[in-house]
Amino acid sequence: MQSIEVYATEKLASLEAKHLRRVLIDTARDGDIWVKRSGKKILSFSCNDYLNLTQHPLVKEAAVSAIKAFGVGAGASRLVTGNHPLFRSLETRLAKLKGTKAACVFGSGYLANTGIIPIFVGKNDLILMDELAHACLWTGANVAGTKTLIFRHNNLNHLTDLLEKNRGKHKRALIATDGVFSMDGDLAPLPGLCDIADKYDAWLLSDDAHGIGVVGNGRGSSFAHNTTTNIPLQMGTLSKAIGSYGGYICAADSVIDLIKTRARTLIYSTGLPPANIAAAIAALDIIEKEPGYAALPLQKAQTFTEHAGLPTAVSPIVPVIIGDAEKALAASRMLEDEGYLVTAIRPPTVAPGTARLRITFTAAHPNTEIIKLANIIRSRIIKGET
Repeated sequence: MQSIEVYATEKLASLEAKHLRRVLIDTARDGDIWVKRSGKKILSFSCNDYLNLTQHPLVKEAAVSAIKAFGVGAGASRLVTGNHPLFRSLETRLAKLKGTKAACVFGSGYLANTGIIPIFVGKNDLILMDELAHACLWTGANVAGTKTLIFRHNNLNHLTDLLEKNRGKHKRALIATDGVFSMDGDLAPLPGLCDIADKYDAWLLSDDAHGIGVVGNGRGSSFAHNTTTNIPLQMGTLSKAIGSYGGYICAADSVIDLIKTRARTLIYSTGLPPANIAAAIAALDIIEKEPGYAALPLQKAQTFTEHAGLPTAVSPIVPVIIGDAEKALAASRMLEDEGYLVTAIRPPTVAPGTARLRITFTAAHPNTEIIKLANIIRSRIIKGET
């Protein structure tokens, strides 16, 4: 058998030939929307800090105060000695925001979905997964060992057909989807998914990582459809619009109690540092008190799509599909030369042939820069002048 170094070298060469090798580039944030990369200050349109709360004075002050009062780390898992009283405050706030009875905070969104799904379904059960669902939902399904069927993106008819043919063969069924899709920026049809889940006696899990704070008056995608959506498992993160770090699940009291006693990614992971918890609480204060501010990222995205000649944005995420990975990288380099950081997204993060520029908008982006970026992309990328 070849050495592991030789294997790695050959694998990297293969990825390089397909323009799919990934490289970490030192990038220091310099305020709300600017970054420093390779000695150059550029305007970032690639950050998920939609409300710029990582830089907000009150959020930073809350984190610093928590460090001074409680130290840097949690010291242990939450079930041993790492369940700081701040967790109770944060979970109460999240449950209120999402309209549920209780919540549970995890070390990250990835840990949340990886730990939650195996609790509720197993090898004799069924998962129906949107084909564009986030990787952590797929990981959770794989850990559970559950039979997983893929339904076409946001296609309620296909989902219904799969359930009609397969639901009776399994004791439990779970429908899993993003609330706001991270690479396309579109919203899941959550009211329709709720109706289907009720009809076929299935549970619905929605990952709202990119919805909380920025759609549905800041409450997330389950509140963005002008109707009540009864989603029993509302998951999300604290690391994007909330500006901190961690993941959460909001649900009924008994559901959360079961998660806290059975989720391996909670039981065997060190708890979040107090600073992260305090920062998240401060961020929720801002979102709840300033709904107009929380609405800005979507407004900025819609300004961009209007000037770029693209369909109207429904979230702060706007994709510009290019197709070829090499061309997507070239477009990203061109924009960086113009002073903009817009990252190229390539397979396997997106499907083959759908490499793209993923553009994200924050409350602090100036409209003048948004319009300038839109004009460059419309003339040099969309119209094929690159």
